[in-house]
Amino acid sequence: MPELKQLRAGHAPAVLAFELANRAYFAAAVSDRGDDFFDRFTDRFDALLAEQEAGICAFHVLVAEDGSVLGRFNLYDFEDGGAVLGYRVAQDATGRGTATATVLELCDLAAARYGLRTLRAATAHENIASRKVLVKAGFVPVGPADPAELGGKPGTWYQRDLT
Repeated sequence: MPELKQLRAGHAPAVLAFELANRAYFAAAVSDRGDDFFDRFTDRFDALLAEQEAGICAFHVLVAEDGSVLGRFNLYDFEDGGAVLGYRVAQDATGRGTATATVLELCDLAAARYGLRTLRAATAHENIASRKVLVKAGFVPVGPADPAELGGKPGTWYQRDLT
């Protein structure tokens, strides 16, 4: 059974493998991270851990029994009891409710562990799967997202009250 775990240094090789294996799949729905992301992966990963240690973000990975990463589920920009949710799930783990179940689990964790009261998430209009995940997880549309935030694609911000 996959397990949601807070990101730690030991996850770096599995996270990199996840990102590389799913790069083309992710690029079809969101803007590609670019070669620089992969060339500087270690520096970026260390920066994420530093942000998490500072308490301004909380990064999580969904880990399969074999140690591989099935998804990344992140809470960032903590402010005034709220945070932004971002997630991506491996192509071979889609279509089985994995993202919805994990987003629901992270919503519970966001309230219980991090004391958050509200989560927001933006998704492109064309990313139908992500929109379905958010709605199934209790998020409601609250307004348009700036296309610059979504790789130039029009989209919508969703919000969920955790209280």
